[in-house]
Amino acid sequence: MFIPVTRLARRPHACQWCGRQVPDTGVGRRRQYCRQSCRQRAYEHRTTVRGTSIPSDAVVLSAAEASALVDRAFEVRCAAEDVATAIAEGAHGGELRELVDSLVNLAKEAERLR
Repeated sequence: MFIPVTRLARRPHACQWCGRQVPDTGVGRRRQYCRQSCRQRAYEHRTTVRGTSIPSDAVVLSAAEASALVDRAFEVRCAAEDVATAIAEGAHGGELRELVDSLVNLAKEAERLR
């Protein structure tokens, strides 16, 4: 099946720095960063690791950022377990919808690295 390039170019993609969705302007090159501040942080990171053994595409997180990432992943796992338990117990559609919405929101938040 042939997929036109224009359809591929319009797929949402994540910010190279924070992981949030980058809005598509539809004109010109696709943006790599969701905001100017993310672009600036990425520049600062690249210049900081230049001349070191750290790869330029490495993600360097502080201990607090790494801990927060682990916490967000744990929240996603707990929410997924809640959905599984609700299904096993025969929960009604409205309750399942709320649990799945919560799971999706937590997963979106967990995608952020910073």
